[in-house]
Amino acid sequence: MGRDVTTGPFAEARGKLGFGCMRLPLADDGGVDVASFCELVDAFLDGGLNYFDTARPYHSGGSEGAVAAALCARHDRSEFLLADKLSPGSFERREDVRPLIEDQLRACGVDHFDYYLMHSQGMGNYGKYRECGAYEEAFAARGAGLVRHVGLSFHSSAAFLDKILTENPDVEFVQLQLNYLDYDSGVIQGRACREVAAAHGKPVIVMEPVKGGRLVNLPPEAASVLAEAGPGSAASWALRFAAGLPGVEMVLSGMGSMEMVRDNVATFSPLEPLDGAGLAAVERVAEILRGQNTVGCTACRYCVDGCPKKINIPDVFSCLDARRAYGEGSAGFYYRSVHTGNGHGLASECVGCGACERACPQHLPIRELLREVAAEFETQG
Repeated sequence: MGRDVTTGPFAEARGKLGFGCMRLPLADDGGVDVASFCELVDAFLDGGLNYFDTARPYHSGGSEGAVAAALCARHDRSEFLLADKLSPGSFERREDVRPLIEDQLRACGVDHFDYYLMHSQGMGNYGKYRECGAYEEAFAARGAGLVRHVGLSFHSSAAFLDKILTENPDVEFVQLQLNYLDYDSGVIQGRACREVAAAHGKPVIVMEPVKGGRLVNLPPEAASVLAEAGPGSAASWALRFAAGLPGVEMVLSGMGSMEMVRDNVATFSPLEPLDGAGLAAVERVAEILRGQNTVGCTACRYCVDGCPKKINIPDVFSCLDARRAYGEGSAGFYYRSVHTGNGHGLASECVGCGACERACPQHLPIRELLREVAAEFETQG
């Protein structure tokens, strides 16, 4: 698990693969299956890796407690690195920030975070962080030993990232969405954001390397391209692309099964970045995917928490994708019988408040898309 970098904030990371704790295995009651998570944690550590990433909103507030039970209570603190985040909805004033950090430490069962991120920074919330002195409070927590390294995760334009890093030069790293499907997207601006981070001398953590599973569950035409190009799972191709980008020091993967952990660990044992032929293969896959009429949702579920009608937005989008891209005949059944009802609204019940769009890291026109979902499933069954 050798690394190219021996100094800087990731000097103690073993390998470039991080365990993202946003898509953990679930129990029958919908909470985290802690027993299964314990097995995944042990397999990840046994694979020679040690970076874990959580946040208070993950699993509706259950991720930090699951990390405490499966990781922090069962392994010596020297065995792992832990990242947590200051999320936009978790504070309202400067006085809230330090007590929140301390509460997160208690929730995770540790005395310090190795990495602490200003979460999901963009035009819609950065002003709040500035007005509340959130960055200054995080730096003060670093000075007090509660946090070792301060960074930010980002979902906006490259120009806005440049503004944030110019105004906050003490930020030590940046977490960006980088994957081969939307690397050159004019909306996500992955390449441009990575170049801005490089210009400021900031190492990069990658999130959404498989775009919420979209680069794993490939249509047959796309899957055949990778099969002909060489061995390895679809996930491994996406991870190798992200890990090989200049300036990338960590790639996060949300892992909910032992199969995922074993496959991902194998991909980084050792890591072999894509060569020219490999890059050409994933670009061909990207061309195929971009030709499909799909939504592009990564199922982060940030949109769901603020929805007044509790619409399962990512799930109803998956039904739309299944119908349009794959001709899935049962999509209507899943829409009616699984993803709506029991307190979850129909797409047609959207009130148009826009809370979902303000929360969406992919900048999707969710209200318009919900109208398309309603037209697809509520008029045709």
